Amino acid sequence: MGLRGSTIHVHGPNRDVELVERVLHELIDALQFRDLSAVEMARAARTLRAHPQMRLRALLDDVVLTTSSRRIVSPKGVTQQSYIQAIRSHDIVFGIGPAGTGKTYLAMAMAIRALQERQVKRIILTRPAVEAGERLGFLPGDLAEKINPYLRPLYDALHDMMEPGRIAALIERGTIEVAPLAFMRGRTLNDSFVVLDEAQNTTREQMKMFLTRLGFDSKTVITGDVTQIDLAGGAHSGLRHVEKVLSKIKGIEFIYFTHADVVRHPLVQQIVQAYDVHESDSSDDDI
Repeated sequence: MGLRGSTIHVHGPNRDVELVERVLHELIDALQFRDLSAVEMARAARTLRAHPQMRLRALLDDVVLTTSSRRIVSPKGVTQQSYIQAIRSHDIVFGIGPAGTGKTYLAMAMAIRALQERQVKRIILTRPAVEAGERLGFLPGDLAEKINPYLRPLYDALHDMMEPGRIAALIERGTIEVAPLAFMRGRTLNDSFVVLDEAQNTTREQMKMFLTRLGFDSKTVITGDVTQIDLAGGAHSGLRHVEKVLSKIKGIEFIYFTHADVVRHPLVQQIVQAYDVHESDSSDDDI
């Protein structure tokens, strides 16, 4: 490929030339709609290569949320778009895959959108405090100090989407609740958008407890990575178990992400892929 003035010359096999031509046309069309960074354009090109018939504008037009900093949240790939569509059409959705694929971030963006459009009355964000064994009473400090380290990633995502003052006001009113999974026991969550993060670190009993909290006019999204289980004492992951138990129930959708869906720094995708290859190679078991 070469560039002379405003003309791009592409040389190679016909199939490759046709693909490059399609990618360039799609990018030009997309740039008329929205500015794209170099990283976004590279990601779009990879997506189009994997899905030659996809329309890039179909992704960019599917706006989930416009953040307080005016950044547009939209799907960055086919799997993310399927995930968003599943959340719109199902009351319980599982997003399973490696870190950096946007599972939790998109779920939270969808929750905020649902709250803004008054589809729900509150947002509940939760994750298991697995490192503390959920025995928070044995940790030093008051309640906020005990749970903050485990919930920090959820607060970080919130602050990326909304103004701090707005978040504080919604949390004070109880419209947004960020709490450890142990705090869900015994409750019925009506008119709520509930996100359970790091679900691979739930036990079977915790997963059942959480799923049976769902009330009327509510939606639940469960995210996790079954390759990153931190449960101690040989406990079985509730996320692994629930795949077998609920996979055939109508109204529940499972969306699976792979290393190809990683949308963080380009090196993250290569790191995830390298670990996948290493862990699948039985000859490396002793390393």
